[in-house]
Amino acid sequence: MLMNSRPARTTLSALACAVAASAVLVAGCGGGGLSGNAVASVDGNAITKASFDHWLAVAAKSGGQTATSIPKPPDYKQCIATKRKALPKPAKGQPTTTDAQLKTQCAAEYKALRDQVLQLLISFQWIQGEAKDLKVNAPDSEVKKQFDTQKKASFPKDADYKKFLAQSGQTETDILMRVKLDVLSNKIRTKITNGKDQVSPAEITKYYKANKARFAQPQRRDLLVVLTKDAAKSREAKGKLSKGAKWATIAKKYSIDQASKAQGGKLPAVTKGQQEKALDTAIFAAKKGALTGPVKTQFGYYVFKVTKITPASQQTEKQATATIKQLLASTKQQNALDTFVKTFTKKWKAKTTCRKSYATTDCKNGPKPTPTPSAPPGTQQVPQGQVPQRQVPQQAPSPAPTR
Repeated sequence: MLMNSRPARTTLSALACAVAASAVLVAGCGGGGLSGNAVASVDGNAITKASFDHWLAVAAKSGGQTATSIPKPPDYKQCIATKRKALPKPAKGQPTTTDAQLKTQCAAEYKALRDQVLQLLISFQWIQGEAKDLKVNAPDSEVKKQFDTQKKASFPKDADYKKFLAQSGQTETDILMRVKLDVLSNKIRTKITNGKDQVSPAEITKYYKANKARFAQPQRRDLLVVLTKDAAKSREAKGKLSKGAKWATIAKKYSIDQASKAQGGKLPAVTKGQQEKALDTAIFAAKKGALTGPVKTQFGYYVFKVTKITPASQQTEKQATATIKQLLASTKQQNALDTFVKTFTKKWKAKTTCRKSYATTDCKNGPKPTPTPSAPPGTQQVPQGQVPQRQVPQQAPSPAPTR
């Protein structure tokens, strides 16, 4: 249904069925299992082959593939032909790429696309089902409002939006579905983390005592330095400095340290242990204002002067309270969300059955997941040209600043 047509019905099931009727998302609202044209079923709601093929084309287009190059099992004939056509002529003496090798490439591409697409389609069912269980909803008016906001930000001109739809292979119904997925995911996250940010004074005290060093600031020294390659140059530079020459002038002429040289020889806020051992020892033994050096290091010879000493300091518990409170609140919310995600995944995976050739790690009859690094946090913005990853709410929102 186009956004400019009459208002949509407001129930979740109505929207799901409306989408299904256009063969974009699912078939079999509210019942049924793996029917003849289904690739998967979540709690009795079938994901159709037509829906899968539609989003496979969208995912392929986002990766720069054409309709003819989309890998199609089992023989991958078109994909192989397209790759063969694009192959450069092998250099003299080099073997020609075989069809078997190209087929392996096509199969790997198909698997990646298949898993990406099924993750999206299964995700919508999981999140919509969980939202229903938690009594969370996303009225069509709210989805439409967010869609309009994102559309305006991404496509100031309507012609650009229409071009995007044509190039991506998506329909406006697809985009609305993805916006709805985002709205529901955010609302679930908010509900799970709500009230989990309470931190007691005793917890703040305990954290402060256990991490007191984190709220300490070591002594810092501001320096003027000149680094030279050899001792003779260093002594020459020191001699001119001792007679009143400006540090910026000497640093510009003699120093090989580009960073401090560009700042007129300034090297601010040095703390113990930051510099090479010989220089570090000399810096923290020197008196303020004393011209010191040359000091031999692995990088060359230093002449320096300490211009400012900022004493070490320690924040009190009272001074650190706001920071600790915010940190503990965020940690509690994240722990609540991590626990929820584990339960959520286990619950809905148990309700997800996939046809053998479509079985992914999200299916109860699929392969075990391979551990991978965590994805960057945050939700995706829509519209976009690619199929989004599952928007299970995996990160707690940052707590509001403490007053």
